[in-house]
Amino acid sequence: MAKQTHVPLLLDLFRQFGYDGVTLSKISEATGLGKASLYHYFPGGKDEMVETVLVALEQGLEQIISDALSCKGDALTRLQTMGDRINQAYNGGHKPCLLAALSLGSAKAVFQERVQRLLQRWIKAIATILIEAGMAEELAHQRGEDGVIAIQGALILAQGLNNPSPFQRVIQQLPSQLCQGL
Repeated sequence: MAKQTHVPLLLDLFRQFGYDGVTLSKISEATGLGKASLYHYFPGGKDEMVETVLVALEQGLEQIISDALSCKGDALTRLQTMGDRINQAYNGGHKPCLLAALSLGSAKAVFQERVQRLLQRWIKAIATILIEAGMAEELAHQRGEDGVIAIQGALILAQGLNNPSPFQRVIQQLPSQLCQGL
């Protein structure tokens, strides 16, 4: 069984329990692998598991960004494409965000730079779409931040309320809000 086979399970575990809450016992139970097998696939332990998950998450985010940046249409259409892909990635708001989970506890010190780069890349992608549509660079960057804030906040609210409606509403409304004034 390849290391990559376990990435979706690991992603779900770290999303659900955070870095500090995921134990080797939970990982072993979810993957069906004993601790020795886990260390065979991930000699670096939990840190390597998270790094592997982050690589997959980064590739997924890059694909979402690439789709939005390369699709035809105006800024609204491109941001709707990004929103559709984000909606799929978070299963309509049913899945929590790994980046938020890795921003807390002992994981913050280990993964902060990586999380920061991913968030900055996401902000830059939104800003790029808005700049290409004619928005001033500073305002576009602020809107990019606002977009990520809205999505992340909606994910937290959806998880806290056990109701994906706020996330779905944000995904629906956000492209128009970001494009306001264009």
